[in-house]
Amino acid sequence: MLSTIGISNVGWAILPIPTFQAYPPTMMNTFPPSPDAQVTLANWRTQPFNRWAFHHVREIVPSAEIVNDPANVWALPEAPREIDLGDAVTGMANDALVILHEGRIVHESYRGGMGSADPHILMSVSKSMLGLVAGTCIARGEVAAEDLITDHLPELADTAYAGATVRDALDMRVGVAFDEDYTATDGPILAYRQAANWNPVPAGADPHDLRSFQSLLTQPDGPHSGRFHYVSPVTDMLAWLLERASGLRYADLVSQRLLAPLGAERPGYITVDRKGGARGAGGMCLTARDLARVGLLMLQGGARDGVQILPADWVADILSGGDRDAWDQGDFADKFPDLDISYRSKWYIHHGDDPLVHGMGIHGQYLFVDPKRQLSIAWFSSEDSPTDPGCMGHVFASVQRIRAAFG
Repeated sequence: MLSTIGISNVGWAILPIPTFQAYPPTMMNTFPPSPDAQVTLANWRTQPFNRWAFHHVREIVPSAEIVNDPANVWALPEAPREIDLGDAVTGMANDALVILHEGRIVHESYRGGMGSADPHILMSVSKSMLGLVAGTCIARGEVAAEDLITDHLPELADTAYAGATVRDALDMRVGVAFDEDYTATDGPILAYRQAANWNPVPAGADPHDLRSFQSLLTQPDGPHSGRFHYVSPVTDMLAWLLERASGLRYADLVSQRLLAPLGAERPGYITVDRKGGARGAGGMCLTARDLARVGLLMLQGGARDGVQILPADWVADILSGGDRDAWDQGDFADKFPDLDISYRSKWYIHHGDDPLVHGMGIHGQYLFVDPKRQLSIAWFSSEDSPTDPGCMGHVFASVQRIRAAFG
């Protein structure tokens, strides 16, 4: 659930920044930590605990390793540049900011106890990573965008997924009823969090896992292929579908098709449920440098050093954008007023003379790709509110300032 962020007809407006609790210097620095400093499954996504938890997720939630190739690291030369960031990160719960320009690191900074070697949770930027991996599966003929979801997952024949295609799911145009309310503390959203292994389960309860949770989504909410309709479980379903189509566990699929050939310098990981199902919608964790490398790969049409990692036509299709009418009729249109946006394969595309592509996750996670300026900007945060409009407006305004520094 998003609130309207600060946008004007002339650009992004910096709104008042909400206050946040500073990272407690003693948190988790001693073992065992004091009771008031312990990070648990019940508090790990709230401040001040998330300032530590978001780059130590695997110590809280079970995870599967996304292996890199240490012998094949994509070198990023450093070319530090003075950039007027203003108050881009001060006063915010920003954890990391890495800016690449033409493949060089021009800015790199960390806060809140995080360092360059620490994987940080991407939240829904994980969806954007899935959108890239899906392109490799389609290029290999393992799945087609026009395939019905139930062709690959017949277990969902009696759910609202019936009749929807893989393309519908990639573009968030599946007509399934689900309230993406991050502030809710009960109901379907709580059952979903428990199924993902992200929330504690009451004693004696028998929770769903991410796959069995899909069977609960039986109510339609409009036609398929219609409006943009943001439903996170749809992306978890796609992770399951890609596993079925490729014959690979999702973490291994991401490793073999993206992280290792990309030249990531550190392994990543993804949270899993009680049966090992991957949280494709929000559980991936990567370092800031490696996330910035993903943006660089997109800037180079999916190629690295002349070797095609992602299908060039798939990357071009993302950059050209999806259905504007679907966006205008969809869930977030009123949250980004006065902007020409569409959504394609789990990426947000800003059209016009100065295009911008980005992935976006709750609590302040972003990857921005600026084709015109050859910029890749990885931004990690641990904001308290999942979708605070002031924080979001501030991030976008700061990114505009960064872009302006490069012409």
